[in-house]
This record gives sequence, C-alpha cells and structure tokens, in this order.
Amino acid sequence: MLVVPFSMGMNVGAFVCSCADTCELDLEGVRDGVRDVEVVASSSHLCDDGLPAMAHLVEEYDLDQLLVTTPEPRCQDAIRETAVAEGIHPEATAFVDHREGAAWVHDRASATEKTARLLNARRAGLDHEPVSRTVSRDAGEAVAVVGDPETAAALADTADVTLIANGRDFDDADVDLDGVDLARGRVVDVVGEYGDFELELRARVTEDCISCMDCVREGPDGLVTRRPVDVDPAAEPGEWTDCCPVDAIDLDGVERTVRADQVIFPGATGRARGGQIGLYTGPVDGATVAAVEDLLGGVEKPKHLDLEMDVCAAGDSSQVGCTACTDACPHDAVGRPHVDEVEFDPVACQDCGACTSVCPTGAVTLRDPSNERIAREVEALLDPGTEDDGLLGGLRGDDTGIETPVIAFVCSERADDALSRYGRLAREDDDLRYPPVLPVSVNCTDTVGEAHAMHALAAGADGVAIVGCGGDCLHSGPDPKAELVRRLDRATGDLGLGERVTFLAPEPGDPKAFVEELSRFVVELDPTPIPAGEHDATGTVRGDKPNPPFNSHDWALESVRVILDHVDPDREVIRGLTDFGWMEVSDACNFTPTCSNLCPTDAIRRTDDGDLQFNHEDCVNCGLCEDGCPETAITMRDGLDLSRLPENRGGERWETVYEGEMRACVRCGKPFASEGTAQHVAETVGDVVEGVAPHGEHSVFDYCADCRATLLFEEGGH
Repeated sequence: MLVVPFSMGMNVGAFVCSCADTCELDLEGVRDGVRDVEVVASSSHLCDDGLPAMAHLVEEYDLDQLLVTTPEPRCQDAIRETAVAEGIHPEATAFVDHREGAAWVHDRASATEKTARLLNARRAGLDHEPVSRTVSRDAGEAVAVVGDPETAAALADTADVTLIANGRDFDDADVDLDGVDLARGRVVDVVGEYGDFELELRARVTEDCISCMDCVREGPDGLVTRRPVDVDPAAEPGEWTDCCPVDAIDLDGVERTVRADQVIFPGATGRARGGQIGLYTGPVDGATVAAVEDLLGGVEKPKHLDLEMDVCAAGDSSQVGCTACTDACPHDAVGRPHVDEVEFDPVACQDCGACTSVCPTGAVTLRDPSNERIAREVEALLDPGTEDDGLLGGLRGDDTGIETPVIAFVCSERADDALSRYGRLAREDDDLRYPPVLPVSVNCTDTVGEAHAMHALAAGADGVAIVGCGGDCLHSGPDPKAELVRRLDRATGDLGLGERVTFLAPEPGDPKAFVEELSRFVVELDPTPIPAGEHDATGTVRGDKPNPPFNSHDWALESVRVILDHVDPDREVIRGLTDFGWMEVSDACNFTPTCSNLCPTDAIRRTDDGDLQFNHEDCVNCGLCEDGCPETAITMRDGLDLSRLPENRGGERWETVYEGEMRACVRCGKPFASEGTAQHVAETVGDVVEGVAPHGEHSVFDYCADCRATLLFEEGGH
C-alpha cells in the first residue's frame, strides 16, 4: 500500500483501490489529486490483503472518518468491519464509485481525474452532514383492502384486515378469507392520512342483512352478490325487494364509514401523483405487502426537512400567496389548513425535495443533502487545482482527462442503478463508454431547481445534466424536469451562454441511447468563459436578510452575479428564472398599505412623501401584492431585470414605482394619508358622515385621526 501523508489537521483518511487491477487508474495520479485529508493511500486489493495496512494507518493517524473507493457491497462490509474494529463509528466510512462510475466507462486519464474529484467532493460534503433527527407517528394495525382478496389474505396473519367488496363477489374467491372482515359497498371517497384514513362506502343492503340468500334467488340475475350480499346500482326496483325477511334491502342507498390505518386500493387514482404514505393505489406486489407490514403499529423515520416558517411567502391576512410547495409536493405532505398558511407533514414526506427546490424564500429546506452541501460538492468537483500545489492541476495538460466539465445531478434511485448497470456492461463493450460527467447524488431530480443549475455554471461547469428516472419518475411522473430545462436554457441564452442544460433519463435496458444523447450534449457545449475553482458560494445576497442561506432566490441571484462578471448578456431582462419579478403600478393606486403589509420579503414600502417603492433584489415573485391589491393597480412581470439591481443603479436598492401625494392634516400639519386614499374614502362613505361636524371649516376627511377626534369632541359641545 502506497501512502501520502498530509498536514491538514483533519482526521479523515482516503483509500484508493484498483480492484485487483481491474480498474484502469493511475493510482499515483489519484493520490496527487486528493486534498484536505490527513492521509491518502492506495492498494490493488484493499478489501483483502490491504486491510491490515489500512488498520495500521487508522491507528497511526488517529482517523475517525474514512473515504474509500469501492462500490462493491462485500468489499464495503469488509472495510467497514475493519474500521469498526479500529474504533471508527459504523456510519463514518463513506464510499465512492470509482469503478462502474469511472474506470469502467471512461479512459484512464479521465477516470483518474474523476476519481480524485469524487473523493474531494465527498470530503467537502462531510462538513455538512446533519445531526440525525427522527419523526414518528403511532398507528394501529387496521388495513382496508379494496376489491383484492389475494392481498387481503396475504396480510391476514399480520394485520387486522377489512376487505371492501367494491361491487365484487368473493363467493368463489380461491383464497382463505377466514381471518378477514368483509365489508359490502362501493368506495365513494377516501380521506385522511396514515394512521387515520376514512373510507366512505355506499351500498344498497344495510348491515341488518343475515345473508339468507333470498334476494340472490329472487333478484335480477347477476345483479346481487352472494359474499358479501349487495345489490348492483343497475338493479331496477320490483316486487323482488320485498323478499328480505329483515328489510335489509334499501335501493336508495345507505352509507357507512370504515376507518383504517392504511389503505390498499388497486387501480384507484390517488390524490398525490407520487403516492401517499399508507395509501397504495398502484399495482400490488410483494413490495406493497412488505411496505404495509413495515408500517403496522406506527413509524419512526428520519426527519427530512428543516422549516423556518417566519420567512414563508404563503400569504397573509387571509390572502393567498405563494403556492409553490403545495403545488410541487407529489406525496400530499404539504397542505393549506387556511388560505394564508401552509402545513408540512414530516411523516408523509418522502424526501424527494420537490418543495425545497421551488421555495424561493428558504422556508423549507432539505436536511440531507442540504443546498450548502450540494454547493460544496459541486465546487469541489469543478475545482481543477493548480500545478504548483501538485493537485489536480498536475493531471492536466497533454494528458487532460476531463476537457468538458459537466455537473450531473443524479437521482439516487433508478438513475443511479441504471448508470451502475451501464458500468458493468461497459466491461464487456467499449462502445458504452461515455464522457466523464461529474456526478452529484440527489435524493430525486425534484431536488434540483434553478438555483442549483445556475450555481454549477457560476462555479465553472460547461454544462449541467439532470439525470433522472427512466420512464416515469417515482415521485413526479413522466419527464419531470422538461419545464425546468426549458426555462434554464432560456435564462442561459439570455445571459449570453447559450443552452447549457439537459435532462437525461437512462433506461436500464437501453444504455446506447443514453451514451449517444449525453455524448451529443457534451460535444455541442462550448467552453465556458467562467473560470472553475474560483467561486465559493455564500448562498446570500446581503447579511441583513432574515432568510436562511442557500434559499433558492438568493443563491440563484448570487450565481447570476458571478456569471455576469464573465459574460456580455444578450438581454437586459433574464427570462426563465421564476423566483424573480418586478411590479408595475397603474394610476388606479390609492396608496393603501395592502401591498407593503402583505409582502413577505419586505420588497415594497411606502415613503412619507407618498411614494410607493419597490426592491427588485428582494422580490421573490410570489404575486401576493398583485392578488391582494384592492384597486387591482399592480401587475407583476416575470424575470430578472438587470437594470433594476442595485449594482446598476449606483447602489440604490429602492426605486419609485408610483409617485403619490400625501394629504396633510389642516390642523396639525402632519401627513396622514395619500390623496388617492383620502379621496377614495370620501367618495365611498362621504354621504354617510355628511353633517357630523357642521361648524368645521373643512371636511372631516382633511383631518388626521387625532385631530378628527378632537374636532368631533368640540362639535359635540356646541
């Protein structure tokens, strides 16, 4: 094992393996490229004869965190066991795929450079791993299964199962339903959440039925079921309805409610496009049964979201504001209990990140990976190092491995599995090799928003590939990022960069299509004018803002400003960035305080001189001012208008969008209302208060509130 010590004061060790020389890597080159660790070592067979040397280095350098290159589960187990034996926490060993994701799909130089960059990115991410937190919910073991006797029988031994007929007849069901409760009726609606679902059923036979079968014998053929007994809605009334000895037939329909902790309703259309915890509406298989059994009795799971609702733009004063998170969530985990509130269900959250990527204010953020962690990994992947410090710069030159750095945000579910399969296939077929994109693992491509892509470009990426599920996304359905890519390419075009973003959906069975599409995208990219390795994002625009760092709006704006230092934009207004907008105000404005009171980011203010002012830098384009304006005087325009940013206005953040005139009190001289507001009030209620101060020299609307009260008191003394 070859070892290179560092003097960084960090207790992190990096270990590189060539997998018994099956990986075409320059191990020395990888070691030279790794930074910010206590020690870096390499071996040809780390998980076997390299383990004693690794254990020795753990002790010698007092390591408490390991970074290791191997995607193989058996090797990971062996390495983790050795680390634990040396006193390292079981979760303190992180692994990097240098094989299927690098050496088997790229040439030697590219794989060497990419492996070093992957280790650097993983190292950068370690500083932003969150403290583990959990959420929980108690639930019972009641499961309602709609129309599926096989699934009901499969769950009967572990759950309290109610099989809802939904119009079916289970008399000849070839399964054992002895441990299952049968419920007659058709499902009208399903409401509730995991642990507290309600199914509304409608039947034409009451619960007084004794299953005597008289109605089956006397009723219309094929329209009365035997088990459970129920009458089809198509059955017409007739004398046969009098046959029931207990008067249980009710053709007008009877309703009942069945409560359950979980619901299996095959073929139904769920409320949430990506599925809802405890409610299963798709095809049922063994995985469905296992998922139900896993949730019996309650659930404890990681807490996926951090919330700072004091900066939320959902609305105010019964006015609907930003609806981005509720519109985006595919799992019905975000609701609106009131028109001006949002409420998150942390148990229902499935960690896709859809709400966080669209939230402009940072009110909701993913805990892991956080936006800051993603930013640091992107920056580490793109940092080429320098020849002077012997890092990645030493790998560049005539033998450059990565000539076109492309950041790939890769879904950790299907897409990651597909790329791993491609790597295995590439061991047999060199035609499956593809350009060395730099992967950043995300929970789902829903995590990726406009701020992530703009930051990658600001950090020096030539392009951005969003790599998601082939076919339908597990969370958001088919082609989930088409709209985002379209908007981002419009924004990069307006900035003068040309189109630099794509969405790819690798199908496990069609690797060549992915290789061709990715290769075409990379080949068509021009070198970026933005240098790599020079931008360390802060995720903010000003230190005095209450919004958390790396919120979508501020992070995107910071990135655009970095890009503007190196480009000549084609347009003054950058389209496609939805977190930015500016307001136009018509003469209908009466200078009421509604817009400034409603604005969640304080981007609107009124001056003592009667002017309405707007701050484009802080506006998140929620539309609350436009929707709440009582005079409908405000129109919001989409886009980032560069001319309205303070750096292009001599540092001034505020601009006057409506010049008003304040009415001064005729007694004390204090300005108390805009002329428009005063006139509007006088026109609206003037006839109602006419004559209340007959001896006053002026209209009551010419006095401020204090002086008006004094006037009315004086008038009362006459």
